[in-house]
Amino acid sequence: MNRSRTRLLAAFVLGGALLLSACGGDTAATELVSAGEAHVLLAEPPAGLVVLDVRTPEEFAESHLAGAININVEGPGFEDAVSDLDENAPVFVYCRTGRRSANAITIMQDLGFADLYDLDGGIVSWAHAGLPTER
Repeated sequence: MNRSRTRLLAAFVLGGALLLSACGGDTAATELVSAGEAHVLLAEPPAGLVVLDVRTPEEFAESHLAGAININVEGPGFEDAVSDLDENAPVFVYCRTGRRSANAITIMQDLGFADLYDLDGGIVSWAHAGLPTER
């Protein structure tokens, strides 16, 4: 490669890196929390915390965390339903094992939600830790 092409490529890569790092400051904060950390968080929740179960209504009816609301991430209207929530309020999101909550969080970040918690391992990890659920 000649020098001008090398410089151009270097400038392009550096510019892209700077652009990505500049945009990084505006992204939503998401914290992956273990079942134990989640239990502590929910025992003394931050003001306005919403507990969001993104599983199906049938799964939610079997068992869910106390105080949770249910909006199925794979159902129609998920974006519209979560848009009704306060995007500035902290939201604790969980599903069965973590895959659907990760998808939900990506959607919510795109909608402008700023303070998100994701239960690592989902309600399965919560149950394995012997923590309570309700029906």
